[in-house]
Amino acid sequence: MGKLSLSYAGHLADRVRGLYDGFVDVKGIDLHFTALPPVEAFNRVLRGEFATGEMSFSTAVIRIARGDFPFVAIPVFPARTFRHGAIYVNSAAGIARPEDLIGRRVGVPEYGMTAAVWARGLLKHEYGVGPEDINWVTGGLTGPGRKPLVNLDLPKIRIEHEVERGLNDLLLEGAIDALIAPQVPPALLAGDPRLAYLFADGPAVEREYYKKTRIFPIMHTVVIRRDVYERDPWIAANLFEAFVKAKNLCLADLTIDEPTTVSVPWIQHHVAATKRLFGEDFWPYGVEPNRATIEALCRFLYEQESTQRRGGVDELFAETFQSAPARL
Repeated sequence: MGKLSLSYAGHLADRVRGLYDGFVDVKGIDLHFTALPPVEAFNRVLRGEFATGEMSFSTAVIRIARGDFPFVAIPVFPARTFRHGAIYVNSAAGIARPEDLIGRRVGVPEYGMTAAVWARGLLKHEYGVGPEDINWVTGGLTGPGRKPLVNLDLPKIRIEHEVERGLNDLLLEGAIDALIAPQVPPALLAGDPRLAYLFADGPAVEREYYKKTRIFPIMHTVVIRRDVYERDPWIAANLFEAFVKAKNLCLADLTIDEPTTVSVPWIQHHVAATKRLFGEDFWPYGVEPNRATIEALCRFLYEQESTQRRGGVDELFAETFQSAPARL
């Protein structure tokens, strides 16, 4: 019996490269990996163009809570990062601490994007700044905004939609006071003194946040089209196993010290410091190692009124990975 042919779309990162290159075999599956920028992958997966693919985690959680998500997720997390460092300010706006964001105009590419959910969650829980305290402006970073992945009904939130100019320019000119975005504004990358990070030493603040909360924010997950999964439910476990193998190969490469495989000076020291903080597997897949993080995202989405009920962790994933009854 031949292998099952499955298409996959997602961004190409070191932790999935083994699947893209074919170095990691997926048991019983011939995986056709199409490398795409994340937002393009999300949209094309949502349109049903691929059998499986990478997905915005907030979009998945919101639509699962609504009961209108024609996909099944597996606890693989191709993208995750802390978001203190994703908050930028106009240097002349007088914003020296998170509490100074109250009453300000803050840009964001898409209100419901996962990066913004995490940023609003940390602002609320660590600094007492709620989403209702801010005047939000959505739009593109350097041009017109994009169509949101999921539509939200947010009557208590003030949102203005910028349709002509990019948020980078608005922040430079002071038309918005701050910006939350997964990509660093081009002007800040270029060293323009008119822009700055809200947290001057983001990594240090993020390390302390992890020590306190044990939250390592998840941005993306992997989903399987429901019709594909229901026809062959075994593919969920086999895909998960292959993603784990690819990720473990990546982490092992980081520890090779002669010659190094990563073009970053002192990479071994960075890896050693990361292991001291996170443990040996510092990019874990699976439900249990990530339960605190997933529960936090579900809580933040509910508190921010992006979901009408706070879903349980286990209801988010294929039955293979469910260890407890869902909390409704």
